[in-house]
Amino acid sequence: MRFRPDVEGLRAVAVTLVVLFHAGVPGLAGGYVGVDVFFVVSGFLITSLMLREVRRTGDLSLIDFYARRARRLLPAAAVVLVATLLASYHWLGFLRGDEIAGDVVWSALFAANFRFTAEGVDYLASQGAPSPVQHFWSLAVEEQFYLVWPAVIALLIWLGLRWAIGYWLAAAVVASLAYSIWETGTWSYFSPLTRAWELGAGCLLALAAPRLDRIPYRWATALAGTGLALIVVAALTFDDATPFPGYAAVLPVLATVLVLAGRGDSVLGRWPLVWLGRLSYSFYLWHWPVLIIAEQAYGEPLPASTRALLILGALGLAVITYFGVEEPVRRSRTLRRSPVLTLSLAAWLIVAPLVAARWQTSTSPGAEAGTGAEYQPRLGAPHGPP
Repeated sequence: MRFRPDVEGLRAVAVTLVVLFHAGVPGLAGGYVGVDVFFVVSGFLITSLMLREVRRTGDLSLIDFYARRARRLLPAAAVVLVATLLASYHWLGFLRGDEIAGDVVWSALFAANFRFTAEGVDYLASQGAPSPVQHFWSLAVEEQFYLVWPAVIALLIWLGLRWAIGYWLAAAVVASLAYSIWETGTWSYFSPLTRAWELGAGCLLALAAPRLDRIPYRWATALAGTGLALIVVAALTFDDATPFPGYAAVLPVLATVLVLAGRGDSVLGRWPLVWLGRLSYSFYLWHWPVLIIAEQAYGEPLPASTRALLILGALGLAVITYFGVEEPVRRSRTLRRSPVLTLSLAAWLIVAPLVAARWQTSTSPGAEAGTGAEYQPRLGAPHGPP
């Protein structure tokens, strides 16, 4: 699978929609569909890479797959979780910090979606104090998918049923979509069962990838342009009243499939979009805690100019994380030669936020007997407006 600049550009579009939605930009009440775009892209890329390995070797190494995912996802996630935890105690006080520490633990264990479901969080509704790691729910869904899908492929190959991969996948996509339409409430938004079909749609497209190059250039360009336009339509017309995912999610998912099938290099392959697409993962991780901690410390909605500066700050953190953490780990020859060493590092990266959360809560004034419930800044942060 050769490098596709249009995929990086599509990631840039997705993260831009999510960030502007979270920043409260008027007219983009449906910007949350950027997450659905990410799901389809992830399913497409991951399955394409696995199928390439199967065609080359006739088998699929699960340990190599999980090692690649660990190098790609865990370093930046661990840095953001620990930094968010420390910043929460510093700026929001120990009481709020203790609450967030619990969210950090669940996020580090790839189970944030279960945590927020149990708490009855409504992702699309206004909340008094959303968690600064609430956006880790989507990363949890992806990780849960990664645990299951490669294992299914490896099992089917072992059973001599490689030919049946597409049929099993199609059946799973239909079942997940039906469940997504039927299920309502908090679970429907955060559940891996209601979201699996979105990743599965990208997987199905990957199975058809060898035939995509046969599409005439003009038709391919038209497909990509139509898909991109439909993504924008969804972002502009959806809002918090739209039943989601359900039927509504079909629009951004189908639109993303069209973009990937058609290739949109002429538009999405431009260097600013490709550059932002490479930063999209770190940018996604940083933007939400930066916005939420600042707003909760301030005590009231932030001015638009302040939110804009915070977004630029989050982008700066993303650049530092990408070049200082993501790339060195992902490109490390030592780690790439040794999946076992990579998985050992992964274990430490998972444990680090857990240890930080345990240390903070155990030394928090909230852990002392007889401590009152009043607000007390953990590290001397000023009191915000009541």
